[in-house]
Amino acid sequence: MTDSSTVNEGPGRKLGLSLCIALVMGNMIGSGVFLLPASLAPFGWNGVAGWAITIAGALALAFVIARLTVAFPAASGPTGFVERAFGRVPSFMIGWAYWVSVWTANVTLAVASVSFLSLFVPAIGDHMAISTIALIWLVTAINWQGARAAGRFQILTLAIKLIPLVTIVVLIPIAFGRSEPVAITPFPAEGLSLTAVSGSAILTLWALLGFESASVAADKVANPTVTIPRATIIGTLATGLLYLIVCSAIALMLPAAAVATSEAPFALFAETYWGHGPAVWIAAFAAVSALGALNGWTLIQAEQPARLAEQGLLPAWFAKTNRHGTPAAALLLSSVIATVCVILNSSKSTAEMFTFMAILSTSVTLWLYLACAAAALRLRVAIPVALAGLAYAIWTLWGAGIGVSAMSLILMVAGLPLYVWTRLSAPARGEESPVA
Repeated sequence: MTDSSTVNEGPGRKLGLSLCIALVMGNMIGSGVFLLPASLAPFGWNGVAGWAITIAGALALAFVIARLTVAFPAASGPTGFVERAFGRVPSFMIGWAYWVSVWTANVTLAVASVSFLSLFVPAIGDHMAISTIALIWLVTAINWQGARAAGRFQILTLAIKLIPLVTIVVLIPIAFGRSEPVAITPFPAEGLSLTAVSGSAILTLWALLGFESASVAADKVANPTVTIPRATIIGTLATGLLYLIVCSAIALMLPAAAVATSEAPFALFAETYWGHGPAVWIAAFAAVSALGALNGWTLIQAEQPARLAEQGLLPAWFAKTNRHGTPAAALLLSSVIATVCVILNSSKSTAEMFTFMAILSTSVTLWLYLACAAAALRLRVAIPVALAGLAYAIWTLWGAGIGVSAMSLILMVAGLPLYVWTRLSAPARGEESPVA
């Protein structure tokens, strides 16, 4: 570690509770929620049940990660928990795959942000690949200035991205207060369908990824054993409730066929119950939302390999920091890889690139959640909740499909040669045995 690494130890440069909540919520509220109502519209009330299950599962997993942080503060995040429970190789495989999922998610978010912005500046859409790469490096430059610079930008974008969500919440009682009756989608006479609920729950998970963000960035958090659990639970609960209210309103208070074919369901709701003018700005807020999530995940894309390097699972230079306390090499390498991904997929349509990257990122992150829940059981932490979280993770991974799950497993195995090379080229360090 270079001398500059001491910079991030100063409490004044670390993330407090408000910045941690902004990181969690900002990473969760990205582009997915603005497009999701269209996918959920055909599910009707089954979609509402799907949201409830996903939120409950996310809260269970968030609670498990929070309790693990309190029990093992020196573990420095999810991969540290996995190492303590199962050893170094599983920890590396999970951490490596999660890192891959982060920069693939960043490509997805950058593509989504550029896509929304192109509605206002069509020239941006004409040069999608160049615009996406430029956005990735703009946010990289912000994160180069350190965690607090990224945190302040996160608070700003979070405040902006909450506007369309709050707008929908405010419009709900206004709509019911008008003289014209609101046509609510009727509850199905045959009751809820387990298949439909399962299908909708899988769709909603992409919009809730990121509740582990504060734990991954543990080394950048002030008083982590207190701050991380609070930020994780508060951020997950607040985001989940917002999603449940807003997405359910859009799905149930508008004709399902109209929502399902809409490219901007939020704007459709605002136009229906307010007017065309305000609806136009929803796209601008959606662009800022994706940009804010990109900023938060860019912080994680640097911190995750740095944590693996500190565990001795990646070469030590991944953990070296600049004078702002940022793992500079890890940050730059991640952004270079994301740039290459954009170039390699530049022949695909925006929708194809978004869908591919979103599915890949979601499936890999599910393995991290499953591993954390299993680690909690092995380490005897929050056992009842960990069981619920493990069951949810397995159920959702099964629902994602064999093909997607196999792809994520291949990603984990693909990193093993780097792990072997790291172990052979680095001096042995004292290591703790997995818990029996």
